[in-house]
Amino acid sequence: MRPLGLALGGFVLAAALAACGGGSSIITPAPSPTPSTSPTPAPTGYTEYPIGTANSFPYAITVGSDGNLWFTENAGGKIGKITVGGAVTEYPIPTASSQPYGIAAGPDGNLWFTEGAGDKIGRISTAGSIVGEYPIPTANADPMGIAAGPDGNLWFTEANGDKIGRITTSGTITEYAIPTLAAWPVSITAGPDGNLWFTESAAAPNTVQGQGKIGQITTSGTITEHATTSAGSGPAFITPGPAGSNTLWFTEYTIGRVAQITTSGTIVGEYPLPTVNGSLPDGIVTAPSNNTLWVLESGANQVANVVPPAPTPSATPVITEYGIPTNASNPIGAVIGPDKALWFTETRANQIGRRTIP
Repeated sequence: MRPLGLALGGFVLAAALAACGGGSSIITPAPSPTPSTSPTPAPTGYTEYPIGTANSFPYAITVGSDGNLWFTENAGGKIGKITVGGAVTEYPIPTASSQPYGIAAGPDGNLWFTEGAGDKIGRISTAGSIVGEYPIPTANADPMGIAAGPDGNLWFTEANGDKIGRITTSGTITEYAIPTLAAWPVSITAGPDGNLWFTESAAAPNTVQGQGKIGQITTSGTITEHATTSAGSGPAFITPGPAGSNTLWFTEYTIGRVAQITTSGTIVGEYPLPTVNGSLPDGIVTAPSNNTLWVLESGANQVANVVPPAPTPSATPVITEYGIPTNASNPIGAVIGPDKALWFTETRANQIGRRTIP
């Protein structure tokens, strides 16, 4: 069985980057603007819900067409559903030891998910029936992130296959090779420009790459890559920025920063989190209710609120961190729920967390 994640919570990412020969340059990046910060308040505004299956390792989470939250159980081999009231239901995946990672709501009303060890894309209805599992043509592709595209298809990353995949709602898969060898793509999202954007963590075991990148792929399959400012940044998760900004924001796992890139491919800035050392930022999501971003710090056991400045995207954001009640919970995947709250997976604590957005 493959280790959990790139780690993005399983701690493989940092170790792999360190093994790339980058030395101290990985943890000592070029200077960036220092954001305004606030002290870490006591943990308030949270509710945490335990998952029935022990040591299930919840990973990604999304909102379904039924108004519930759906999440993957990486070690449990299940797909979970949680209502906004906190009731949890679990559905086993037919393929044994499938290690599901990403999950996304599809245009057909179903939930689509990646099976990292199963090398398949799965589909589950909101009634809890596994509608299908579709093998990926490339062996040992290690699919991770998945997102609905503007073209009515689902797009996913192949971390070990070094490709971006597309699957139609009828199950037909097409793959597109990433130009960079051993790019190790992780997260993917639909951008405000009609393209798909993904992170290249450059952290594959024994990789020849040390340069993190952000990739952009059109719905016709043309890929463009944009190097991050700091070479060993280890970009992890990516999300569209606040409405009207024409930006995407992403976490830099290895160096404890968040960064933004414009749809033209310009890295606007990298901003250190207040807890920069050991924060290991993973999931990131934009809250439409106030156009701020929320970041999960898997190493520091915190969530951080990032307030982008307006109207100039190059200005410095204000970042505030909030501790999570359960110690060493290892938060990874995040989404804004239908109740406008922040919902997230607590991988090591085996819980789903909820935090009210002020």
